Amino acid sequence: MDTREALGSWIDGPRAAAEKMGADFGYRGERLGLPQEGPGSVGGPGRRIGALFVDGWLVSLVAYGLISQGSPGSANLWTTPLFFAVTALLLATTGTTVGKRLFGLRVVRVDGSRATIPQVLLRTVLLCLLVPALVWDRDTRGLHDKAVGTVEVRI
Repeated sequence: MDTREALGSWIDGPRAAAEKMGADFGYRGERLGLPQEGPGSVGGPGRRIGALFVDGWLVSLVAYGLISQGSPGSANLWTTPLFFAVTALLLATTGTTVGKRLFGLRVVRVDGSRATIPQVLLRTVLLCLLVPALVWDRDTRGLHDKAVGTVEVRI
């Protein structure tokens, strides 16, 4: 493979380019001992982002309609604290949120057991900061998941 071909493949993404040059990453979650597909496998980024949008939209709707009674400025102030409270409460009790449930995801510890309350609280704080959630490893786990030892898996 010539250099132009290798560099041109960066359009497909860094992982695809590295694989074309001979790197073998395995499948998402292989290093964690998770199955390649089906229940218990790592949830893909599309599912996770979709679930986040659903959760954010629902929280915004509640903040706008019920808490701020139609005031956009007040609703903006309530959205993040409400997102934190709802997400932490639902993850601590059920391991999933409304959006995660719709997209077939749940949050568990890397060993497959239920996440503890301190793990859920710290994970949710980091998720609200956004930056840790935007930085992924090769298993597509965000820094917020890596920091507390959790992973989003398919139900």
